Amino acid sequence: MRRGGHLVEDISTLTRNPRRSGPGAPGLVPALTLISHPKIQRIGERVLLRELEAGREAAISRTEPLFARPGSVVGLPLADPFLSRKPLRLLPREQGGVRIVAGSSPQVIVEGEPLTGERELETQALVTGVTLELAERVVLLLHWVEPAEKEGGEELGMVGQSAAVRRVRRQVMQVADLDVPVLIRGETGTGKELVARALHQHGLRHKGPFISVNLGALPKELAASELFGAERGAYTGATHSREGFFRAAQGGTLFLDEVAEASPEVQALLLRVLETGEMFPVGARTPVKTQVRLVAATDAHLEEQIQQGQFKAPLLHRLAGFEIRVPPLRERREDLGLLLLHFARQELESLGEVWRLESSEPSAEPWLPAALASRLVRYPWPGNVRQLRNVTRQLVIGSRGLPSLHVDPRLEEELSSLAAVSPTPPSPSSSKALPETRRKPSEVSEEEMMGALRAHGYDLAAASNQLGITRASLYNLMKKSSRVRTAKDLSVEQIRQSYSECNGDLELMSQRLEVSLRALQRRVRELGLVSN
Repeated sequence: MRRGGHLVEDISTLTRNPRRSGPGAPGLVPALTLISHPKIQRIGERVLLRELEAGREAAISRTEPLFARPGSVVGLPLADPFLSRKPLRLLPREQGGVRIVAGSSPQVIVEGEPLTGERELETQALVTGVTLELAERVVLLLHWVEPAEKEGGEELGMVGQSAAVRRVRRQVMQVADLDVPVLIRGETGTGKELVARALHQHGLRHKGPFISVNLGALPKELAASELFGAERGAYTGATHSREGFFRAAQGGTLFLDEVAEASPEVQALLLRVLETGEMFPVGARTPVKTQVRLVAATDAHLEEQIQQGQFKAPLLHRLAGFEIRVPPLRERREDLGLLLLHFARQELESLGEVWRLESSEPSAEPWLPAALASRLVRYPWPGNVRQLRNVTRQLVIGSRGLPSLHVDPRLEEELSSLAAVSPTPPSPSSSKALPETRRKPSEVSEEEMMGALRAHGYDLAAASNQLGITRASLYNLMKKSSRVRTAKDLSVEQIRQSYSECNGDLELMSQRLEVSLRALQRRVRELGLVSN
């Protein structure tokens, strides 16, 4: 297509080309994605490097190549006045990968290191993605992409344009209108509940209620009655009948998060519901018909739990009428700029400072500094999108009144310590199973434990995964520590005051009070500050 008139190839309709002379594998195309740009509305724009695919040289400068949104045919150059007109050269390597040649192009940083002369990048490096900082103004991610097939419909609330996110959207639309159980698998913080809500909103029961239950937060002795209801007098203290979550979700969707935490008793009852469509409330003699779409989620290795006798194989088979895997953030690094901007906009709207995102003079300092953007892209994000959202909130709040985002000393220490203790992430080719590397609890220092808890908002599943110990071991370490407190330790006045100061934002309360978000939610409901 014509380039002089700023027309570019429509990357949403390209087909895969199995014959290649370029540096990659069949079906993949080298691309550049804008992670950061002084004009923040350009974040997420992309260009396919068809020159490299064809075995020719590609160039990056102020005037070329032309970037566009996926699906758009109109592109623009980087066009920042601080960028050099002298191009940075990209050349395909005979053995695969890319060679970057600086030439006379100044101020180029590759993966956090200044580029002098040239640098060889192996094929695997482009699978993960390589950051390029230009003139301390622009950050690009050089990576392989799967050319987007033409995609219709809404974003389903899922921000991003990576192949992994497009796959999840496609799977949601494939199964949303079918009345079959769905099992959502993925690491903690990847957005499994967001997928469950999308299934509900586009399903046959979208006019009914959506009830979300975390099985890991239910007391084991009350889990059956909480889920299936109970008759009056069914057990000590049952002074009145209990409806239960299944009946509360009648005509809608029941989302069971952390389903691997279900006790053997609850697993047996869930299996009966899935097999017969009936349930027995605790203490009842007559079954109750259920009209509920069941969606479950887990970050656990269920197959391993089945081998250890901790989870019932028939229940897994019933729950997984259809399975969706939500990718970790490290497998969709090209989405990080869009996600950060999305979360930043939400935070700035709550502060009444969304004007900070408005375009400024071309010579102004970028609102998202290039060095910070590059560092965030390279970070492993053990807590995934949830952790990114928390970090974005800290960046926005810590930068109030300043022209750009910056990392305060406390966040700097947190990011550095997490990078030191984070386990090596599994490769992008990992299967649906999510095995964990276990350590002895005695190997975990109190400082390391506190860092993991703070990083994940006191989510025990996420923190224990990062530390490489079981949740039970983490709980025991917490009980022995004088630095850890629980939501039960908070006084009514502390909770009410924090609720007022945080304008009812429970996630922010959890961070400030340094207690579990789920436990805090229960205390707030008990106090009647929120209805649900």
